[in-house]
Amino acid sequence: MSTTTRPREDVVPTSSPPPQPAGSPPTREGGRPRPATGRAIGVGVVGLWLSLIVLLPLAALTVRSLDEGLSGFWDAVTAPVALAAIGTTLVVSAVVALLNAVMGTLVAWVLVRDEFPGKRWVNALIDLPFALPTIVASIVLLALYGPSSPVGLQLNATRWGLVVALAFVTLPFVVRSVQPVLLELDREVEEAAASLGASNGATFRRVVLPTLAPAVISGTGLAFARAVGEYGSVVLIGGNIPRETQVVSQYIQQQIEIDRPVNAAAVSVALLGISFLTLFLLRLWGSRAQRREERSS
Repeated sequence: MSTTTRPREDVVPTSSPPPQPAGSPPTREGGRPRPATGRAIGVGVVGLWLSLIVLLPLAALTVRSLDEGLSGFWDAVTAPVALAAIGTTLVVSAVVALLNAVMGTLVAWVLVRDEFPGKRWVNALIDLPFALPTIVASIVLLALYGPSSPVGLQLNATRWGLVVALAFVTLPFVVRSVQPVLLELDREVEEAAASLGASNGATFRRVVLPTLAPAVISGTGLAFARAVGEYGSVVLIGGNIPRETQVVSQYIQQQIEIDRPVNAAAVSVALLGISFLTLFLLRLWGSRAQRREERSS
């Protein structure tokens, strides 16, 4: 006499939810789609906020810069003093970005890989330029490197003074970009390279640096974009000497003071274009690097 085994009714088979097809609406936990109304409200609020805070001011600035037509815009941007200010800004910002690429990476490396007394305090000081008003930084730097310098080093009204001021306010960008990557870096790969006879320099160059490169480049680009538009930290120590130490932000303020708002708006749009191009190239490079990494994995 044969017996049949009936499945237990108190056991419910478990299975993972089916994969969500590409292009389908986002789902909540449990596979339930998020209500379309909630998505529409969220997108609407974000779009309205960005329009009020970013798009409308930029649009108003662009329209203002064209009050005298394209020829007036071009004349304002290509004026000799304006070109000199733009050139000074770009050169100093590039020097500061490269300096931060090296020193910011070194600072991040020491904070992650080394232990020393006061490490937490040093780590907290890195964010100080974000919290400190930049005009305060300019006052401090002027007191330290001005005519009555207690260290005997006078940098005010020089381009080196601009470099020091901009390096101060842009240092956190590289450090905070590199730190998380260093924390997640697999130390076993470095140990394997060392066990195979690679020197410390070769290990860093061939194993560590390729992993850090995206973060270093991203932080360097952000530092450059910030330096291009900086005003407060250079307003005192820079000296605002036309064709020598005058940066674009100081030139814009000068144009407003002499009642040339159209010229100020035109140069502001040019400065905005430089910053936007920098950030766009960074985002494009980051997207391509991510796609290459996904293909290689």
